[in-house]
Parts: sequence; structure tokens; C-alpha cells
Amino acid sequence: MQVSVAYVGDLAQSWLELQVDDSSTVADAIEQSGLLTQFPEINLGTMKVGIYGKFTKLDKPLQDGDRIEIYRPITRVLDEDDDDDDD
Repeated sequence: MQVSVAYVGDLAQSWLELQVDDSSTVADAIEQSGLLTQFPEINLGTMKVGIYGKFTKLDKPLQDGDRIEIYRPITRVLDEDDDDDDD
């Protein structure tokens, strides 16, 4: 079956389409994609993954056409407009 794996890093992004076995899981497809080698900052022990924007587990079985997404942690930088002292 055909699935895709997407990841957006700090400096680069990747969206790969690949063929996987019908019994493949999210983890299997990510491993097969090569993204773990291409982006060594990916840590599946701490980063969330999803299918079409919905969080899922690494052991979830895939369906044909699934788009697997690896999510980076979100960091927020406060700017001057976020200052609470402006009351």
C-alpha cells in the first residue's frame, strides 16, 4: 500500500511517498522512510506523531493513503505585546 511521511525541521522539510507492506505500522513507515537518518533530531520517544493531523500511536496499523506526520515540539517566544504589565 502507498503512504506518505511528512516532517518539517528547523531548516528543512520532507514529504516522502512510499510503498509499505499491508501489515505496516506508523513506526514501520517512519523507519522505512529514512527520515530518522536524514533528520537525527527526530526522537520518536519524545515527539508526537499523527495521521492527517490527528495524534496517534507508533503501533497503529496503517491504511492505504495515510499521511503520517512527525510533530516537532512547539516553542513560543513572548514578544512585547504579550507583556502582562500593560493593564
